[in-house]
Amino acid sequence: MEKRSFTVREAAALCDWYEKNKREFPWRDTGNPYDVWLSEIMLQQTRIEVVRKRFLQFKSELPDIKAVSECEDDRLMRLWEGMGYYSRARNLKKCAQVLMAEYGGCFPQDEALLKKLPGIGPYTAGAVASICFDLPVPAVDGNVLRVLHRLLAIRDDVRDPSSVKNAQMLLKPVLEDESISAGTLNQALMELGEVVCIPNGTPLCDECPWKDACRAHKDNLTSEIPFRSANRQRTVQERTLLVIRDGSRFLMNKRSARGLLAGLYEFYGVERYLDEKEALECVRGLGLVPLRIHRLPDSKHIFTHREWHMKAFEIMVEDASDFENESMFLVTKKELESLAVPSAFRVYTDWYALREESF
Repeated sequence: MEKRSFTVREAAALCDWYEKNKREFPWRDTGNPYDVWLSEIMLQQTRIEVVRKRFLQFKSELPDIKAVSECEDDRLMRLWEGMGYYSRARNLKKCAQVLMAEYGGCFPQDEALLKKLPGIGPYTAGAVASICFDLPVPAVDGNVLRVLHRLLAIRDDVRDPSSVKNAQMLLKPVLEDESISAGTLNQALMELGEVVCIPNGTPLCDECPWKDACRAHKDNLTSEIPFRSANRQRTVQERTLLVIRDGSRFLMNKRSARGLLAGLYEFYGVERYLDEKEALECVRGLGLVPLRIHRLPDSKHIFTHREWHMKAFEIMVEDASDFENESMFLVTKKELESLAVPSAFRVYTDWYALREESF
């Protein structure tokens, strides 16, 4: 099949469709680079329905770059809770601090400088550069890859990094055309991939402005394109959580500053399954005196490349006011509610939120 290029005419038709059909979001068309940056970071690994609500909540607490740069870490993690991939929040603060220190609290209007900022890769740099400053820079994510591969019947693996580079090369000449708004085109490509040329299920080809030009549609290849190689199999990790309680207080552990869920709070855990006897011995090993043990519901949490399969016990202990540990401490239920506890443990935080009579 003869290869062809992405054309200015196709871009113009898509931009026209976008202006007539684009959805309304609190970060769209505000003229504020902070809004674009924050929304793009949030949207990297979080569903748009969740981000729509959380974006407004976050901005009400941290309305600008300066506020993010000065936010205390625990508070920032709490504001990010439930959106996962907490390294994004940590990089958000690092980036804000660099912007305040080196750029007067503003984003540099230069793609190369944007890509040097913490947490900003080629896609986010392209989004900020094009949407905020209309620089002719591509912003290629999974939606854009899918749309272009179907339009041009490209059969390359979208997981291969070369696919992103090829898409950037396809877009660059069109973005540099004076008749095309780079910001509008990049947003239009994303929008088409999110609402019409969808990732799961049958694409809505009858609603697509490119239905007469799309090779995958004309040749009935939308079920084959884009080609995506198999996911790497996730590692399953068995864990036991010990919800240790001293009356109405909970013993919480702060995870190390590096690695998975770095710096967040969790119930004390062991990296294997324990039975009741082993769980009690574990508590004694912490220097606490167990009084009774109760089995809690099992749970599972899926990360990108691993799964946690968790069993849990609630263990009541004697008064632990003198308990001392560098990373563990006792908190009341009210204090627990204010800590940044990852959604991996939501089964258990929800369990106690619903059992008011225990307090």
